[in-house]
Amino acid sequence: MSLAELRRISSDRKRPLSKDEKRAGRRDDKAAIVFLLPWLIGVVGLTAGPMLVSLYLAFTDYNLLQSAEFTGFDNIARMLDDARLHNSLAVTFMYVAIGVPLQLAVALGLALLLDRGMRGLSFYRSALYLPSLLGGSVAIAVLWRVVFGEDGLFNDFLGLFGVVGRSWISDPDTSLWTIILLHVWTFGSPMVIFLAGLRQIPRQYYEAASTDGASTWRQFRSITLPLLTPMVFFNLVLGIINAFQSFTQAFVVSGGTGGPADSTLFYTLYLYQEGFGSFRMGYASALAWLLLIIIGAFTAINFWASKYWVFYDD
Repeated sequence: MSLAELRRISSDRKRPLSKDEKRAGRRDDKAAIVFLLPWLIGVVGLTAGPMLVSLYLAFTDYNLLQSAEFTGFDNIARMLDDARLHNSLAVTFMYVAIGVPLQLAVALGLALLLDRGMRGLSFYRSALYLPSLLGGSVAIAVLWRVVFGEDGLFNDFLGLFGVVGRSWISDPDTSLWTIILLHVWTFGSPMVIFLAGLRQIPRQYYEAASTDGASTWRQFRSITLPLLTPMVFFNLVLGIINAFQSFTQAFVVSGGTGGPADSTLFYTLYLYQEGFGSFRMGYASALAWLLLIIIGAFTAINFWASKYWVFYDD
């Protein structure tokens, strides 16, 4: 494009619009608003509105049956002395701190295996992705409870080697680990993302490293892992958010109690018990906002720390 044409376009932008052009612009604005209206209604009616209401209820005493009574910071003060809340936070933090890294490690390992170009790759990829679709369902949670029960399949398997099993979900020392194992089993989504990232790494990098005598581990540490850090970061952020919101597994496996001895009392399960079990909806709203703050804080920390370990091609 020549300099004269650029000057002409610039001058056309500066000239005042005609009435017809203004009328056409208003019609376009109205059309855009009409198309955006369903989304705007959904945001206001299903997201922003309920969030504002829950923020107000967080400072009230509300039991769903009577009008909300404003109590100021009473709910926040109660959080400081709530032993079950503190226990639920400890259980949830342990679940996140162990389950998320293990899930990413398993997903990355399987992605590296599938990236070797084996026969029937499409079948294996679909089969290994299936747990991500089913892992959060009630049916799988019920199956998990049966498998790790006293007379479950896992104990039958151990019996083949002469090992006497126990009810893994009824023991406070092992019940949480069964749910962590269920979380790790749903590795499908991060695996597919890792596999897509591996396919984007140029093969000539590995050829050059092999020519220089680099071992497989050295190639993984110096080429694969650094170039895969954007996918690791993406999966880490989503994994932490989803883990903090886990509910179905703990609810079904523990029968909705968080037992035994509150060993599987996830934060979301305790929030549910307070809101819909004890009808302390005001306190439950305060707990919901605390969860939002915790997730937001972890997400912000991840984004801040990413500049030190996430590498991009540019």
